[in-house]
Amino acid sequence: MSEAALEEVSVLSSIYCGEGEFQLIQQSAQDGLVVQINCTGVGDRGLDVRLVFHLHPDYPSSPPHISISSTGLSRTQCHSIRQKLRDRAAALVPEPMVHQLVECSQQQCVEVTEDGGGGDEAVEESEKDEWAAVLLLDHIRSRNRYIGLLERWSHQLQLTGRLLLGQSILVILQGSKPDIKEFCRRLKTVKVDVDSSGRKCKERMMKILIETSWSSSRQHCLQGFLVKNYQSLSELPAAFEELHMTELYQQILPLLSD
Repeated sequence: MSEAALEEVSVLSSIYCGEGEFQLIQQSAQDGLVVQINCTGVGDRGLDVRLVFHLHPDYPSSPPHISISSTGLSRTQCHSIRQKLRDRAAALVPEPMVHQLVECSQQQCVEVTEDGGGGDEAVEESEKDEWAAVLLLDHIRSRNRYIGLLERWSHQLQLTGRLLLGQSILVILQGSKPDIKEFCRRLKTVKVDVDSSGRKCKERMMKILIETSWSSSRQHCLQGFLVKNYQSLSELPAAFEELHMTELYQQILPLLSD
């Protein structure tokens, strides 16, 4: 990860120094940095807003992955603000930008609440668009290339998730159904790995273990796309429990036991 990103995180921790305002969730050379900033008392309605930024290893050359949530905003409103933040990040000069995006988010929160956009019908439609999926991969031989592509696609498609490496290779995805389907399509049509002879190959043996709507009632969203290793299948329940996805694990367990 870049020195600029590390320096920015240090500055952010100084700016957002109140209790519970700043949290460094993840830091690794492979996955980059994931930071969470909690803003309170935003706008006339005094909104509590949570922002999560996934700074990839090449940040700030590429913009951060952004997620936003607030108990005072509908899911539609949060999606609208996130899209505006993505557009803003893409338009900025490639240099540390998280603080600017936080300030921009606060202004967007004020504007979206004043507009009053996002009624119940829009929220219900948005919830239908939020899905989760668990994929089973056959093998990963060219680790750096394969994982690099998965991270790039998740970033491009604005998906969040986890890659669990162990006895079974699982990909957990969260996002819109069309984007998850596009992710799966790329897996089966792009040469992502190499076969036993060292020739580039596609992931034709990938299986979708489960694909289901993931409504806001579950009150949990994954952040970024991270890689986690596990030693045995007995560790998987804890991995899914940590993600508040025990229900998904219970449904895929019979398929892993085949």
